Amino acid sequence: MTTAYAEGVIGALDEARSPIVRAVGLSKWLGGRPVLRGVDLTVGTSQCVALLGANGAGKSTLLRILSTLTRPTAGRLELFGLDATRAGALLRARIGVIGHQLMLYRELTVRENLELFGRLYGLGHVGARVGEVLGLVGLESRAEDRVRELSRGLAQRVSIGRALMHRPELLLADEPFTGLDTESAERLESIVRGHRAGGGSVVLATHDAAQAARLADRVAVLRGGRIALHEPAGGHDPDALAACSRSLA
Repeated sequence: MTTAYAEGVIGALDEARSPIVRAVGLSKWLGGRPVLRGVDLTVGTSQCVALLGANGAGKSTLLRILSTLTRPTAGRLELFGLDATRAGALLRARIGVIGHQLMLYRELTVRENLELFGRLYGLGHVGARVGEVLGLVGLESRAEDRVRELSRGLAQRVSIGRALMHRPELLLADEPFTGLDTESAERLESIVRGHRAGGGSVVLATHDAAQAARLADRVAVLRGGRIALHEPAGGHDPDALAACSRSLA
């Protein structure tokens, strides 16, 4: 066995054993002030971690770091067993992001947007995958509508579809239920459960403690850029979890 081959095998085994996310001591300073301070977080395969906390607690900044769109000021981040600061471009192909911005082209149709992002990710059989995603987000009948013609809630569904086009292993969702009606919210909860059932992992920022209790294995409450509480979600009543989140805000 050659040295290069052996190193490759060892690296593959290490990645298989590694958590999807391992963050140690993550800190981020913006404009001369700390936004995150010494955050530790681990997310395993098929796990969902919900981030709770007041506005400005650091949830969105943490998700941006996990997405490799911004670097931490200090600390270490590994994704899929790889150093995120060195392998960002490679890792982004394995991550789906649902953010406050839709990241869609308003003048293109729903189908055209999904086709475009499928090609950007180098997918084969893009048309077939677009059909699957349209069914997943319930937009088959609106596929030929331009995004600018859609309500905010429907456009959010397109954005969710965009994030799922390349079958990401890690889904990062920043307040993804914003603007969704009851039907759309229930559909998204089903998508999150299906993603986990297929072996995917999720980090979800939300203000809704009931959703966190329903969807997540663990809940992390951020306060002032630090994780003030990190516990299994199953042992918490949603009302008690919401009260705890407010008391730590």
